[in-house]
Amino acid sequence: MDVFNITDFGAKSGGVYKNTAEIAAAIDAASECGGTVVIPRGIWFTGPITMKSGVTLHAEDGAIVRFSSDADDYPLVKTDWEGSRAFRCTSPINGRGLSDIAITGGGIFDGEGGAWRPLKQMKVSEKQWEKTVASGGCVKDSREGGVWWPDEYAADGTKVMKGIDIDSADPNDYIKYKRFFRPTLLQLRECKGVTLSGATFQNSPAWCLHLFMCEDVKVSDICVRNPWFSQNGDGIDIECCKNVLIENSSFDVGDDAICMKSGKDEYGRRLAAPTENVEIKNCIVYHGHGGFVVGSEMSGGVRDVRLYGCSFIGTDVGLRFKSCRGRGGVVENISISGVNMTDIKNEAIIFTTAYDANGTPDDSTERSEKTPEFKNIKIEDVVCDGCKTPISIAGLPELPIHDVELRNITIRSAGQIETSNCENLTLENVEII
Repeated sequence: MDVFNITDFGAKSGGVYKNTAEIAAAIDAASECGGTVVIPRGIWFTGPITMKSGVTLHAEDGAIVRFSSDADDYPLVKTDWEGSRAFRCTSPINGRGLSDIAITGGGIFDGEGGAWRPLKQMKVSEKQWEKTVASGGCVKDSREGGVWWPDEYAADGTKVMKGIDIDSADPNDYIKYKRFFRPTLLQLRECKGVTLSGATFQNSPAWCLHLFMCEDVKVSDICVRNPWFSQNGDGIDIECCKNVLIENSSFDVGDDAICMKSGKDEYGRRLAAPTENVEIKNCIVYHGHGGFVVGSEMSGGVRDVRLYGCSFIGTDVGLRFKSCRGRGGVVENISISGVNMTDIKNEAIIFTTAYDANGTPDDSTERSEKTPEFKNIKIEDVVCDGCKTPISIAGLPELPIHDVELRNITIRSAGQIETSNCENLTLENVEII
């Protein structure tokens, strides 16, 4: 395999010179023969990197790829975000419709997310808040206190976007709201044969890694880091994908860590692209809203998932399954074993199809295609040393959560097992200390 060092294309280290064109030229050359683009040790400042089929992007140990925080470098595109069609800025690492691509090596990819993300005053120290406010932007009050935004347009983005038909709208009409449409650090869409190995992905403007409608994905020995206070700071979101392996990796993030998704509500059901055949093993989550999470955008279904040998340390929730009326979709054939947890802030294990998604769930109590279903889920050989609530299961009266097996589970907690609207629940050798 041919090797193309970015310095041979004029790239300059030091963190000042913008190497967008030089890295793109190296990728173009490598794509002609199925080669490897090498990013050597150093600090490499750049705009977005667009992958091409047959290319391996190899960031060597000691390489730091620092993405520009200039919104002008990231064109506004139509894509998918939180299970729906959306405008977003082009992801710093991106690719669509590709085959046989890889990102490898021990280097670091840093998304400079602090320039994009809103920041809630309640989540940071007084000194950090004052420093952020002094950097520019604007502060808006909310029911949770002050929220810093990078500019006035970002602060108004939610209000402006209500009711807009993304597919018919023109992105050029919304360019001034770019800071609101902050990108995921990496988004790969409709790709087949994807490898992420060895690298660190950190400080994303939004979700860190988003794989959408991809097949044959292998993620191994990576590190994903977002500040604990980062808004929408998910670790890895596997959406509408099949044949996925995630192994030997660590996550320390500001939202859900290892997430399974498949689109939201009617759009997700219309895609009809379940996330399926996923194996997750030997991973560690140090911080996150949930260690392993299914939902809440799961309207296309999630099935045939196996997780084992993982550890969650200090996450808000350990194993988290969530959905609500209006979603529809089926979560089934989930097998979890050999999980160790410590210092879980809330539930060690939670299933809910009554999740209040953005405060606007469907109120209909009639069973229909909009009714989510959780079934055929087995969890065994789990130890949790400390949590608020050991196990919580809350289904819907029109379709209870059903056929759940919990075996050989020990949890230290002052709380109790809580269940409602659950059928065919098996508890065997479950001990709450």
